[in-house]
Amino acid sequence: MINIFFYLKKVIVGINIDFRYFCFFLLILSGFYNNSYAITDPYPKNEKVDILNYIFDITLSDSSDLVKFKVTIDLRVLDTGVEKIRLDLVNTSRKLGNKGMTVNEIKSSGSYLNFLHEKNELWIEMNKILKKNDRIKLIIFYEGIPFEGLQIGQNKYGDRTFFSDNWPNKGRHWLATVDHPYDKATCEFIVTAPNHYQVISNGLKIEETNLDGNQKKTHWKQSIPIATWLYVLGVAEFAVQYVDEFDGKSIQTWVFKQDRDAGFYDFAEPTKKALEFYSDNIGPYSYEKLANIQSNSVSGGMEAASAILYSANSVKGDRNNRWRNVVIHEIAHQWFGNSVTEYDWDDVWLSEGFATYFTLLFIEHQYGYDEFMKGLKLSKDKVDSFHKKNPNYTIVHDNLKNMNDVTSSQTYQKGSWVLHMLRGILGDELFWQGIKNYYSKFKDLNATTEQFRIVMEEVSGVDLSVFFKQWLYGPGSLKLYGNWKFNNQKKEISLTIEQIQNGVDLIEMPIEIGVYYGESKIIEKINLKEKKSTFNIKMDKKPNKIVLDPNHWVLMNSNFIVPYSK
Repeated sequence: MINIFFYLKKVIVGINIDFRYFCFFLLILSGFYNNSYAITDPYPKNEKVDILNYIFDITLSDSSDLVKFKVTIDLRVLDTGVEKIRLDLVNTSRKLGNKGMTVNEIKSSGSYLNFLHEKNELWIEMNKILKKNDRIKLIIFYEGIPFEGLQIGQNKYGDRTFFSDNWPNKGRHWLATVDHPYDKATCEFIVTAPNHYQVISNGLKIEETNLDGNQKKTHWKQSIPIATWLYVLGVAEFAVQYVDEFDGKSIQTWVFKQDRDAGFYDFAEPTKKALEFYSDNIGPYSYEKLANIQSNSVSGGMEAASAILYSANSVKGDRNNRWRNVVIHEIAHQWFGNSVTEYDWDDVWLSEGFATYFTLLFIEHQYGYDEFMKGLKLSKDKVDSFHKKNPNYTIVHDNLKNMNDVTSSQTYQKGSWVLHMLRGILGDELFWQGIKNYYSKFKDLNATTEQFRIVMEEVSGVDLSVFFKQWLYGPGSLKLYGNWKFNNQKKEISLTIEQIQNGVDLIEMPIEIGVYYGESKIIEKINLKEKKSTFNIKMDKKPNKIVLDPNHWVLMNSNFIVPYSK
């Protein structure tokens, strides 16, 4: 149940990337081309500029859904010759029902800049050729009614609210940014709104001031660089509880005022325990606080850095397992996805697969092995079901072109199984040391699948190239048929095992064999390589039964027939 829910939360209505790519070529033909644009990437990067900080100064109203913006962008130039800066920002258009953003003016160093805002791209023409290491500050004034990304409307109690939902590339519907996971930046949200609202965002609140005209200004500042899809804004009439502290950082609950009692009860657990477990086993928590927020914009959970959004229906007042597990999953994302962020959407499993498995690891730690195994089995069922319908699907994408396809159950569940199998191959000590090293090396940065592989190889001394290739870059999983017999004269067990998975290459994988004598068992290991193999294992007497993978370390299905004697 929990994994289906995680998947549904990512079902989006995204911008058609092929259409954007086509529009980009129109810009080339018009001569309005920024050399910083990576033309080979179907999801564009701006590799000659580095955004350092965004300040979003936003004015909200109860009389209209029109939102006014003053966005200040601090950036550094990474190479000489940049003449134009490209940002993502969705235009006001008839196609969107006259919603979208209209840019009014752009300034830098006191001068007005020319710009072109077409096809959801904002191209800013600098008044000089920029050199490497130049620091530029842009100030952009625009306004509009967001089509999505910022949802404005009534919550379940009929109260007006404003909530972000930027995953994976919807932030551009209201925020002028480089809307790509590789370009992490710090951010500030300065929100002016009617004073009956409370405002929550990333980082620390550094100002809250009542203004004339029943208005209030609230200023939040996020001092750790994060990807733009992790920027968050919630504006509502909240009940707010400062639950506890972890490592000197505030743990908070923000729920609709009508859900005060139930929400304070639900979100009090297991937040601190999960923060402690991940911090002890992975590395230090990056952010200035952790807020659990009931929202009006997501259907499950959204792991925005330091300020997690949950569905309006997440508050039940019973601390049920379903929502407990969502909380654990979103907190795991604070380490994987938020702090260590995939460099490209092709490697999104580094976020979702990791959060799914580390949810199970916390469950194993806190609630026991049986609960862990229950979650692992549910994951396997989802992997098998998805594979039947999508036999060629691979976890790592190959230049993802359509953001509707960014995640699937395989990204979550099969990704988590890859980590579980890796733990089985390396053992607990090396696995956890590798995870710690990986987190330490890429904390608050970006990483790729290959970089993760290299770290795990350095720690273990094991060549993992075949393992990664077959499980992450290839489809499917193991399917085995086998039999065994005991030779009383030779005192040995003869195992015959055949790989019978259809449409999937042969898989090389170590597998444990459980040899049972009554209540006791002996564990042997074999290494599958061939389509059909026979393994001979010395034993004094015939066992009661033999079980492939008795400790459930391998993603597989098997049919092992009743033995016979010779």
